Amino acid sequence: MTFALRRLLLAVPVLLGVVFIVMLTLELVPGDAVAMMLGEHATKEAVDRLREHLGLDKPLLVRYAQYVGQLARGDLGRSIIQNRPVVDELADTWPATLELTVAALLIAALVGVPAGVVSAVRPNSSFDALARLGSLFGLSMPVFWTGLVLIVLFSLWLPWLPVGGRGSLAHLVLPAVALALPSIAMLARLTRSSVLEVLHEDYVRTARAKGLQELAVVVKHGLRNALLPIVTLVGIQAGQLMGGAVLTETVFAWPGLGRLMVKAIFARDYVLLQGAVLVFALAFVLVNLLVDLSYGLLDPRISRQG
Repeated sequence: MTFALRRLLLAVPVLLGVVFIVMLTLELVPGDAVAMMLGEHATKEAVDRLREHLGLDKPLLVRYAQYVGQLARGDLGRSIIQNRPVVDELADTWPATLELTVAALLIAALVGVPAGVVSAVRPNSSFDALARLGSLFGLSMPVFWTGLVLIVLFSLWLPWLPVGGRGSLAHLVLPAVALALPSIAMLARLTRSSVLEVLHEDYVRTARAKGLQELAVVVKHGLRNALLPIVTLVGIQAGQLMGGAVLTETVFAWPGLGRLMVKAIFARDYVLLQGAVLVFALAFVLVNLLVDLSYGLLDPRISRQG
C-alpha cells in the first residue's frame, strides 16, 4: 500500500470525527434551531412537525449514523433554508474560496520567502529591522481589522479598487492581500531563522571558500537546505488561510464558502454547515498530504526512509 493511499485512509476517521464534533457542537448551542427557523409566533405543533420532518427529534448518535450513511452514498443532504442540495450550494461557492486562498498563498510565498532570505543574508541591517518590525505588525493585526483598513484606504479615500464582490481581478486584490498579511509575516520570520541557521553550517563556508558567487551559495546551499520547515509552514498556512477566508469573505462580501458558512450559522442551517465544514476539513487533509509527498522530492533521504 502506497504512502499516499495510507494517508487517505487515515483521513477517513479524521473526517468522521469532524462531522461528529460539528453535530455535537450544534446540539449544545443554546436555543431551539427549529423554533428560530419558524419565527417567534410559530405554534408548538408546527415546531414539532418541522423537527420531525428534519429528523431532529432523533437522538444525536442516530442522526450521526444516518448522516454517515448518506456520506457513503455521496449525499450531503439538502439545505434547510435554500431548499437545494448541499452539493450544489458548495459547488457554487467553493471555487471562489479556492481562488481567494490560492491568491493569498501566492502573495504570501512571493513576498514572505524573499523577505526572509534577504533578512538572513543581511542580519541586523536596516532591511532586517524593517522586515522584523513588519512581521510583528503582520502577526498582530486581525484579518477583519486589516480588511477594514484596506477598504478605507484603497476604496474610500483612494478609490482605486472595488469594495466587494467578485466581478473582476480587481475585486480579488484587497481580500487576497488582507488574508495574506499574517502568512507573509510568518513565512518571513521562519525563512529568516531557517536560512540564517543554514548559512552558518560548514558546507556553506566550504562553498564560499571555493569561490562560488554569493547568490549561488544562498540559493543552492542556503535556501534549498532550509526548504523543509518553510514548505511545512506553507502547508499549515494554506489551512489557516482557508479558515481565515470565513472572516475575509464576510468583510469583502466575497461569495465564497466562508461567507456561506456564516449565513448557515445565523440561519441555523445545520445541514449546510456540516457540509461546508466537511469540505474545509477535506481540503486541509489534502493539503497536508501534498506537503508530506513534497518532502520526498526536497530530501531524497526521507523518501528512502518512507
